[in-house]
Amino acid sequence: MRLLQVNVHPLKSGAVRTLDAAMVHPRGLEDDRSWMLVGPDGRLVSAREAHGLFSIVADTPATDRAVPGALRLRAPGHPDLVVGQPVGAPVPVRLFSLDLQATPAGPEADGWLRSVLGTDVRLVWCHDPARRRLQPGYSSPEDHTAFADAFPVTVASLASLRRLNDWIVERALETGEEPPAPLPIERFRANLVVDGDEPFAEDHWQELTVGDVGFRVAKPVSRCVMTTIDTETLTTAKEPIRTLARHRLVGGKTMFALHLLPLSTGWLRVGDEVSVR
Repeated sequence: MRLLQVNVHPLKSGAVRTLDAAMVHPRGLEDDRSWMLVGPDGRLVSAREAHGLFSIVADTPATDRAVPGALRLRAPGHPDLVVGQPVGAPVPVRLFSLDLQATPAGPEADGWLRSVLGTDVRLVWCHDPARRRLQPGYSSPEDHTAFADAFPVTVASLASLRRLNDWIVERALETGEEPPAPLPIERFRANLVVDGDEPFAEDHWQELTVGDVGFRVAKPVSRCVMTTIDTETLTTAKEPIRTLARHRLVGGKTMFALHLLPLSTGWLRVGDEVSVR
């Protein structure tokens, strides 16, 4: 099995940044989901609420060495914005049910994002990922991450996606619908994309080694409505949740891909061999 994609998302819900290589830290891939948007109440604003986030391209020096600051933001029809390293006092923010601390990026970044998205948001940076504790029962006390939904790293299988797309076509034909175009793997926003095993063989994985870096499987990823948003057109549809609910429903949740915890640090590179047990 081989590693086919390495994906980093510097801004939570922003455009996927596909790289040739990335450094793995205990908190996950370098700069993955280090920044996020919050509303006036300090709660997360994601692409669920603001679909336009998918069109914002965020880069850091980890995803583009030419970035002159801590973060560069780009959006169609707007000038680029370079954001310096935030240095102010942390403020309370809310990530789902988690109360966290984050450092505000400042009014210039907030104004730029409001002009792009047309909604009142603030940009914040995770200054200390080590402070965040992860889900008990699936992690150790030392495990941590920045603003990822649950765990530091996710992995998805192209073989499983091909099977899912086949199921989607079958369902469309059963209901007399026009079969949709195959879903791209980017719809699932996985950090690592692998291929070379049987569909949904990952249900039985306990550990992975990618190149020289080890990972432990924490739990499957439960998918939400955000996977139904087309990241190009920003429109929503029934898939893949409708079909996942038919074939991949576990405990009332639709499952696709895996959450991982790093067991070691090091570089991942596209083409690395992937072994599992």
